[in-house]
Amino acid sequence: MLYEYRTIEKPVENTLLKEKGSKFIGFAFPINNETELKNTLEKIRTEHPKATHHCYAFRMGLNGENYRANDDGEPSGSAGLPIYNQLLAHELTNVLVISVRYYGGTKLGVSGLVKAYKESAKITLEEANIITKELETEIEVQFQFNQQNLIFTLLSKFDAKVLNFDSQQIAVISARVKNRQKDDLIESLGKIQHVVCEIKES
Repeated sequence: MLYEYRTIEKPVENTLLKEKGSKFIGFAFPINNETELKNTLEKIRTEHPKATHHCYAFRMGLNGENYRANDDGEPSGSAGLPIYNQLLAHELTNVLVISVRYYGGTKLGVSGLVKAYKESAKITLEEANIITKELETEIEVQFQFNQQNLIFTLLSKFDAKVLNFDSQQIAVISARVKNRQKDDLIESLGKIQHVVCEIKES
């Protein structure tokens, strides 16, 4: 089972690479879904409306199973793929890397483009703070109010983060627990009378 993945802590913006008059401006963003992806691409296109190309690649999902490389009008395989390969080289997922090109008047040729886009993505990712994130699951626990000390002690033992606590006669806690701890916590809760534990769909 995979319990963690490597991503970047926060965005890196405006790294600069110059090649024969062309400027390549690099960006890297942590993303978690298609909506964030679309919004981020739109933001960069709006900030650089006069750029010749907005080439990008991203990986999403625990194994990077959702991915795309886009050449945005550059010769096929000369831009998106070299960017994507840098995501693979750094073993990153849930990351979008964009390289915005302003054409400088001198053609670079396919091999020159591959080199420039690779370098642009590389220097951008080298500026990023790479972090390891643990996968978590949200659970909901229902119990009788007088059991709260027991439940809180158990959640604490398994490093669960309480998100919400509704203290009625039948109390309800929402919490996030690391996937590596999840089964043990649910099993422990299941041994207590009057306690109902459900996994919330993320």
